[in-house]
Amino acid sequence: MSDNQLIEVIERYLNGEMSQEESARFEMLRNENASVNNLVTEHKDFTNLIKQYGERLELERRLNAIHDEIDVHSLKEELMIHPSWIVQLWRNHHSKISVAASIAIFAVLCTMFFTGYLNNHDNNYVKLKLDVQKIKQKTDNLDSRVNKLNVHVAPKPADNPGNFRGTGFAISSNGYIVTNYHVVRDADDVYVQNDEGKSFKSKVIYTDPQSDIAILSINDTAFRSLGAIPYSFKKSESEIGENVFTLGRPRDGVILGAGFLTASTGFKGDTTQYQVSTPVDFGNSGGPLLDNKGNLIGIIDAKETHIEGAAFAVKSSYLLKAIQEIPADSLQKPLIMNSKNSLTGLNEKQQVKKIRKYVFMVKVYNQ
Repeated sequence: MSDNQLIEVIERYLNGEMSQEESARFEMLRNENASVNNLVTEHKDFTNLIKQYGERLELERRLNAIHDEIDVHSLKEELMIHPSWIVQLWRNHHSKISVAASIAIFAVLCTMFFTGYLNNHDNNYVKLKLDVQKIKQKTDNLDSRVNKLNVHVAPKPADNPGNFRGTGFAISSNGYIVTNYHVVRDADDVYVQNDEGKSFKSKVIYTDPQSDIAILSINDTAFRSLGAIPYSFKKSESEIGENVFTLGRPRDGVILGAGFLTASTGFKGDTTQYQVSTPVDFGNSGGPLLDNKGNLIGIIDAKETHIEGAAFAVKSSYLLKAIQEIPADSLQKPLIMNSKNSLTGLNEKQQVKKIRKYVFMVKVYNQ
């Protein structure tokens, strides 16, 4: 996609000209690509500045029109004959009033300068230009890499960082993993990396794009059983105000995010999601969301960039539904889910210690 095409897409998105499906896809792109998200934010600020400038010109035009309708000469003669108290005050104290007004104007201009307000217009324009150049540079680099791959495609070692990253977690001890569909979409190869840094070849056996769920199966001969899953899977909905936490692997090592459930629906009232006040970052997609009793209640899916700490998670009931819909011929080994919760009564530190080995980094490779 060229720079101009990207700007056109952003303008359609900001103007509300996209269909619901297009808007959802573009919002997913914003969540996955920080550069695109920053470009959307800055383009919105830039268009707002232009709108404000247009409104200022319109106000100036209206004031000029009002001025043209006033008979200034008649008004001047009337005021000279019967001057108002304001005119008399000005005549008697105009020098003092002028000095006071000058001081006030100087103070306002100093405040605007030191707060950076007078520089905002230029900075916003420059930032937009620099971001477009960065996106173009990244696109050119990607094209160069693709051309090299077309000449010679080397085998991918298991420790290769991959083209995309996400998080996944075990739903059985024998290697069934769940993550988000958007993490593995169009993947040529998928590996999962455990807490010890070992990577295992995996296969996508089922996807539910509507709920953004994907089920993986580790089919690597080096993989060994994880042991009993410590968390249980909650079938009913959780209540607003419950304490929750998530574990993610956007990089080596596990990342803890703690918060609470803030809404029973997700982005734009999506009933398949919860909204939580949990800090998440790119790479947390597919991570488990648990309550303080150790029940798995959702799968981290996305975040709201304009609201600090607002994240969204697919409800666990949709995960259970997806598991039931996996075709029998896709299951090369039994999928037996844990019904016992061994985390109840433990503090958060103890719970994280028991859970972390069941949380994986998902590494995606695209040719």
